[in-house]
Amino acid sequence: MDIEGKLRTIEQDYLDIERKMADPTITSNLKELQSLGKKHAQLEPVVEKFRHYRSVRQGIEEAKELLKGGDAEMESLAAEEIARLEPQIDGFEDELKLLLLPRDPNDEKSVVVELRAGTGGEEAALFASDLYRMYNRFCERQRWRLEVLDSNETGIGGYKEIVFRIDGEGAYSKLKFESGVHRVQRVPVTEASGRIHTSAATVAVLPEVDDVEVEIRSEDLKIDTYRSSGAGGQHVNMTDSAVRITHLPTGIVVTCQDERSQIKNRAKAMAYLKTKLYDVELQKQTSEQASERRGQIGSGDRSERVRTYNYPQNRITDHRINVTLYKLDTYLDGDLYELIDAMTLAEQTERLHALN
Repeated sequence: MDIEGKLRTIEQDYLDIERKMADPTITSNLKELQSLGKKHAQLEPVVEKFRHYRSVRQGIEEAKELLKGGDAEMESLAAEEIARLEPQIDGFEDELKLLLLPRDPNDEKSVVVELRAGTGGEEAALFASDLYRMYNRFCERQRWRLEVLDSNETGIGGYKEIVFRIDGEGAYSKLKFESGVHRVQRVPVTEASGRIHTSAATVAVLPEVDDVEVEIRSEDLKIDTYRSSGAGGQHVNMTDSAVRITHLPTGIVVTCQDERSQIKNRAKAMAYLKTKLYDVELQKQTSEQASERRGQIGSGDRSERVRTYNYPQNRITDHRINVTLYKLDTYLDGDLYELIDAMTLAEQTERLHALN
C-alpha cells in the first residue's frame, strides 16, 4: 500500500473510533472509553496533517484548472496560488512519513531510572547527585511526579546509587536517550590542588510495565525485610519497613525503603521488579537485533559513553550525534529540551533513511 493509501486507512480508523466513542454502550464503559480516547489522540495529529495536505493538493489542482480558462487575470492569480502552494507539498510529505513511522510501544509509559556512581570514587557519587537533581528539575518543568524507590547516600551528599520512578505521560519517549555512561570533567570539591578530574555515572531508563505484561510466580520470589538506612533523621526507620525481593530464576534483586510502611515498600518493590524483568526482555531483543541496530541512535547499549559534562567550559557534548552546547548550567537546571529534540530528530532521520 502506498503512503496515501495508509493515510486513508488511518483516517477511516479515526472516524470509526469517533463513532464508537459516541455510542451509548461505549460511553458507559469507562475503561473502553479511555482506551479509545488514547487511540483517538494518537491518530489525530496524523489525520489533521493528512487533511491539510489533501486540502493544499486540491488547491493546486483547482488552480491548474483555472490556467486553462483563457482569462488572463485569473490565470495570473492561479499561477501565484500554485507558486505559493507547491513548495508546501514536499514539506507535508516528509512530515507525513515521520508521522507514519511505527511508534515505540513504550513511548507513552512512565519510567524507572537507575542512577549509579561509576569510576571516580566520591566525586562520581557527587556527580550522580547532580544528575539526580537535573532530572528532578526536568520533572518539575514537565509537571511530572518523581518518587525515590531506593538510595545509597555517601557522607558528603553524593549517591552511590539512587533509583527513582517518574510518573508522566510520554516520560519514556523523552528520557530513553539518557541511558548510558555520563562523564564529567571538573575540579572536585575534594581536590585541594585545583586539578580537573574525570569521573562518571551510569544511567538506565526502564519503561514501566502493566501487570498484564509480566507474570511473576510467588514461588520464584524470596522476600526479606530490614530496617531502612540513610543519612539519618527522617530517613532512618526504627522498624523493619524496607523490603528486598530476589527473583530466584534470574537472580535480579530489587529493594525499596523510601516509605515508612512495609506494605507500600513491598508494592513499589514488586512494580520495580516487573519493570526490571520487562527490561531484561527488551535488552534481549536489542541484542538479537544488534547487527541491524549497530550504529543507530539510542541503541540501548548502557556501556556506551553518551555525554560529557565539562564544567570549566560550561559545555555539554552528546557523542552519539556530535552535538555540543555551551549551556551546561541551564542543562543541569533541568532544561533538557534542546538535546532531547536533537536526539529525537536524529533517530527519526535514521529511521526514514532505513525506509528509503
